[in-house]
Amino acid sequence: MKKLLLSLTIATAALTASAQTTPITFGVKAGATFPTVSMSESEGSDLKLNTSFYVGGTVDFAIGETFSIQPGITFLGKGFKMNSTETEEGVNVKTTIKSNVWHIEVPVNFLANIPVGDDKFFIGAGPYYGIAISGKNKAEGSATQDGQTVKISTSEDVDFGKDGSHKRGEFGVNFLGGYQLSNGFNIHAGYGLGLSNIAKDADGIKVKNRVLSVGVGFSF
Repeated sequence: MKKLLLSLTIATAALTASAQTTPITFGVKAGATFPTVSMSESEGSDLKLNTSFYVGGTVDFAIGETFSIQPGITFLGKGFKMNSTETEEGVNVKTTIKSNVWHIEVPVNFLANIPVGDDKFFIGAGPYYGIAISGKNKAEGSATQDGQTVKISTSEDVDFGKDGSHKRGEFGVNFLGGYQLSNGFNIHAGYGLGLSNIAKDADGIKVKNRVLSVGVGFSF
């Protein structure tokens, strides 16, 4: 019993010392996202960047003076814009689809910090897992024949249900880089490369998220 208590005491002391010597930094971040998707079959359609935003928080665990592990949680907008044009039997049809899907994402990034005086550059990468919580698809179209045009507009919620077309869960890889001032303020950019197919039962079509982001942050 005495040996067990002694071992627990030594282990507790070691963990306490480790926590005291490993700097832990909390941070907040916000900015703009420019999402789109890659689609295995998009013939006749022109995929474009959408525009949305993100807000989140991070916890940075320093590993020595150069490296750190930075998990976090982010609320962000993904989706895409797609334009298509086709002509059939003398009718010219133009369609624009805009999809906005809100996600909660948990990244775990591994960073390298490069000192520049009292400031620093940082670059990193790591995996993420995200869950789609809501979304909306909007479609605007026009049909023109013999100089006459008819326009239509529709909007519907993204269906994540059993018979829906969109999967909730998603995983991928993040890449990021930025510059942080000595006062904790930073500017950064990132790219999210989705690796999982977010489409359900879409006749073999694979759809994966692609998200470019630019923002600012502050570390406490």
